[in-house]
Order: sequence, then structure tokens, then C-alpha cells
Amino acid sequence: MSPRPRAAWPLVAVFTAGYLAAYLLPTVVGRLSVHLGLGPARAGLVGSALLLSSAVAGFTLAGRVESFGPRRAARTGLVLAAAGYGCAALAGSVPLVVAGAMVGGLGSGTATAVAAAGIAARHDPHRTSSLGLLSVSATAGALYLTIPHLGGGHRLPFASIALVALLVCPATARLGGATRGGTAAPVARRLPHRRSGLVLAGGMLVWSMAQNALWGVSGRIGTVQVGLSEVTVGAVFAAALGAGLLGVTGAGVLGGRLGRAVPVGLGTVVIAASIVLSSSAGDLGSFATGEILWNTVYPVVLSYLIGLAASLDVRGRWAVLAGSASSVGVACGPVLGSVLSERVGYPVMGLLLGSLTLLVAVPFTAVALHTGGRPLLPGAVRRRGGAPAALLAASSGAVPGPVPELGAPEQAVAEISPPALRGGRPDRDAFRTAGPSAGAVQSLSGNP
Repeated sequence: MSPRPRAAWPLVAVFTAGYLAAYLLPTVVGRLSVHLGLGPARAGLVGSALLLSSAVAGFTLAGRVESFGPRRAARTGLVLAAAGYGCAALAGSVPLVVAGAMVGGLGSGTATAVAAAGIAARHDPHRTSSLGLLSVSATAGALYLTIPHLGGGHRLPFASIALVALLVCPATARLGGATRGGTAAPVARRLPHRRSGLVLAGGMLVWSMAQNALWGVSGRIGTVQVGLSEVTVGAVFAAALGAGLLGVTGAGVLGGRLGRAVPVGLGTVVIAASIVLSSSAGDLGSFATGEILWNTVYPVVLSYLIGLAASLDVRGRWAVLAGSASSVGVACGPVLGSVLSERVGYPVMGLLLGSLTLLVAVPFTAVALHTGGRPLLPGAVRRRGGAPAALLAASSGAVPGPVPELGAPEQAVAEISPPALRGGRPDRDAFRTAGPSAGAVQSLSGNP
């Protein structure tokens, strides 16, 4: 990205357009099943094809966003999303819907890759990712309140995603262009923190798969197991996403005061308990409690994971790769959830998914601790965004010497006592211009 500071809102807008399809996955899968006559497993496969296409775009663009130019790449992705989802909305046959969904998925993945690379280059990636999650949660919540009252079968969810992509297109004018010769930050060609990055990417794949295995069948849990109407389920989802807004807002205010290890580790444990509660629900109260608690904590943990991935590489390559691995998990989620729910039922599925979620809490916490996830206590590297800023300074040549390691203490700073006050004001005689004292000059010149 360009070294010139840019506003965060274009990145937030592109982030929203890229993530919206995954947030609307339950209603997309549910309406494909009902209105196109697809079984739950086949409808889940369509959702998986969409998200796998998004992951392919992310893996392809990792480390290449600067070469193509964020502005051009974002526009291309948004146009593909609008065209693909628009065609899926207009199509009436399954093959055309699948083709349109996959083209739209390519566009969503491209937009997400541009947003991830831009977020990683900012001074405070966690704050920007939190704003992006706030935006996409609010947009999806509004759609969940609106779509059930309008009907339209599978057409309306796809048309909504396409419309958002078109509305975001003008925001790409504020993104940077291609770098000269396609080479920026040549000192960072090799991926830093490879072991931590691979563990994080693998963990996000499993973590996202478990989350979206439940998210993909949550609508059917509400309508089939609990016996709720589509309008009631949509209201529960909207309330859950609204609670997610509060959670992300709290995470943004909290920032790095607790580091990343505590929110990621503890939050993952809470998510696992919420999955079990939601999948075993037998009435509106338990279903709503599980969904709301889950959607409150899920975006909080996700915002810290995105910030953690961004801090590993200022060029955003780990952010894009981890996000693409997460998209693969998201893509596999609906199929896994559909198969498990058909074979063992929703409650057993919840126990399996909750256990899988608990397993990845350990490597997540280890990576967060190893790469600077400790609390940012006084004296830690925290200026201009903390650890990501240190990486940014190193790649741009802003500092001549070595950059402190993530979490390393700063050099000691001597405290200076204020001068004596005269009449409530500082004594002017206590101040003088910088430079050697007169006595020192005389000693150097040999004069008495």
C-alpha cells in the first residue's frame, strides 16, 4: 500500500462487501434448499462452492495486491461480485445459480484480500478490522430483519450482496494505485514468522470450519428443531448480529490492554459453550441465548485474530493467507454441518463442533503469546500501533537501527525534574539554548 496515510473508511467498505456473503450464508443456503428444491447437503455444497471460490482468490492474491494496485484489484473484485451474484439472483436453474455464486465468490475473495492487505499496512490493524466487522455485522443484521418479510426465494439474498458490491465501488477511488515495478518493501520478500503464521492459518481453517458448520444450519435448527417461523429466526439472527456490534465495539475500546492471548483463548472457550447450547436448544429462549452469546464473542475473537495475522507481516501476506485459510474452513463448514446434522442430529453435532473449537484455543493462545500477545504494560513497544508499527518502521526504513522484537521493553528514559517555579511560573534563568556550556568551551580552547 502507499506509504501516505489514507482514511480507513474505504478499506472498511471493501471489507464489508467482501465478507457479506459469508455472513448471509444461512439465509442463502436455507432459501436454496426451500425454493430450488435442493436437499440440505446439496444446498450446503452450493454455499461451499461460493466460499471455496473466495478462498482461491485470496490465495492467488496473497502478496500481489501491491503489484496490481489496491484500487484496480478492489474494483475488479467488486465488479465480479456484482455480476456473479446478480446472475445467480436472476437465474432459475441450479447450474446457473452455482456458476454465478462461484463468480461472485471470486469477487468477494478479491475484495477481502485487498482489505486484508490494507488493514495490515495501517498503524492499528486491530482497530480497522474492528470497524470492518462492525460495518458488515450492521449490514447483515439489517438484511436479516428485511429479507424474511420480502420473500423472493433465493433471488433476494444474492441481489442484496450484488447491490452492496455496487454501492461500495465508488469508495475504491480512495485506495492506492500500483507500485512502481510492482516492488514495494523489498526487505520483506520472505514471509516472516513462518511457524507462527502457519499455525495461525491452520488454526483459523479449523476454527472457521467449526463456526460455519453451525452457522450454515442455524436456520434449520430454529425452524426444524425448535419450531420457529422464518421471521422469528431472522429476528433472532438480527439480535445476535446486533449483540456482535456491541462485542466488536467493546473490543475496539479495549484494544491491546489485555494483549491478544486472553481475548482469543478465553473467547474461544465461550464460543465452544455457545455452540453446544445453540445446537441442543429446544425452545426460543435457549436458541436465542446460544445464538446471541455466540455472535457476541465470535466477531471479537475474529477481530483479534485478524489483527494478529496482520502484525506478522506489514505487507499483509499473512493476513491474506490466514483469511483465505479461514475462507476454506468457512466453505467446508456448511457441508460438515449438513452431513453431521443428518447423520447424528443437531445436539451431537454441537458437541463435536464445540470440542473441535476447544482444541484450537491452545495453538491460538500460544501464537498470540509468542508474537507479542502479552498485555501492553507501561514500557512496552506501543507507539503508533505497537508491534505492527515496529514492523512497518523496519520495512520502510524509518529507523536506522534494529527494531525491538515484539513485546520487547523500550530503552530506559531518564526522568527530568521540572525547574523551580518563581511566582507560580517556571524560572526563565533555568532555561538556556542547547549546546556545550561556556565552561566546557573554555576548557576545550585552553583559555582559563
